[in-house]
Amino acid sequence: MTAKILLVEDEPAIQELLAFNVRQCGYQAIQAEDATSALEHVNRELPDLILLDWMLPGIGGIELAKRWRADPRTKNVPIIMLTARTEERDKIMGLESGADDYITKPFSPRELLARIRAVLRRRAPEMSEETVTVGGLSLAPTTHRVTANGHNLDLGPTEFRLLHFFMTHTERVYSRSQLLDQVWGDHVFVEERTVDVHIRRLRQALEPSGLDSMVQTVRGSGYRFAAAE
Repeated sequence: MTAKILLVEDEPAIQELLAFNVRQCGYQAIQAEDATSALEHVNRELPDLILLDWMLPGIGGIELAKRWRADPRTKNVPIIMLTARTEERDKIMGLESGADDYITKPFSPRELLARIRAVLRRRAPEMSEETVTVGGLSLAPTTHRVTANGHNLDLGPTEFRLLHFFMTHTERVYSRSQLLDQVWGDHVFVEERTVDVHIRRLRQALEPSGLDSMVQTVRGSGYRFAAAE
């Protein structure tokens, strides 16, 4: 899956540079020049990561980060703070506002990419480009290949995203509505039973390898993905 990154930066030249580098890295760039625009974007669709400038007109980056962290809908969206401030107390203030990381200007494209990858790997592993292996399953996001006990699986795009999410969030139980938000996106409105259809297709694809039991139904709660014993 291609990560959607919201760039909240009021200086046009810096914003365009950020957007260029983000796109060069294979991510989708969504641009906002102030807090109002950023809030509108987030209300429409949750990004996978936010690059947030400290100094914004109107509502500043620190206040914006605090608002997002206080909202149950946005509290888990990764945030990287961008600032020209280098004092240790400023860094502490940025992190205490809820930011996951802090980059001081100027920064190199390589550093930016490394920080983005590190935060996504930690906070949203399903957005990482790294190959994931669980039990006899191996999933490579960049090549869209899945193998089960050494045999290639033919998965549709939704089943691929669903399996990737499961493999990066093992053992935890997810309700249908949580899976819809995480895999389909909270801006997509479909019936919860749609999840059941794709779970069934995923199990059918895994069945010949004997790994379909990894996708477990938890009665009254939802679904859990567990490594095969």
